[in-house]
Amino acid sequence: MHLLAALTIATLTAAGIFLCLKRRTFDVILGLTLLSYAVNVLIFAMGRLLVNSAPIIDARPLDLAHYTDPLPQALVLTAIVISFAMTALLVAMALKSHALEGDDRIDRGDA
Repeated sequence: MHLLAALTIATLTAAGIFLCLKRRTFDVILGLTLLSYAVNVLIFAMGRLLVNSAPIIDARPLDLAHYTDPLPQALVLTAIVISFAMTALLVAMALKSHALEGDDRIDRGDA
């Protein structure tokens, strides 16, 4: 399970960086989205990857071996909302730029 999480994080990070280095705005937006997904999976994996584990300690004898931390799960939920809003803003800006300039290239070099 840990190897699968590590490979998922590595793949999402590599694809995100590759797409961020492209010259078109849609590719950059998609790359930033993949990078945010990689960070979300990383934060989620930091809370411990256990199957059928309760996120809340109950009144039974304290057994921390079968306990998952709920804080990373809450952080991931917050990060999903923030990344959705960021992606929507970037798409709106890219559409406006495409409407004004006629293309969506980043490296115009007008200066």
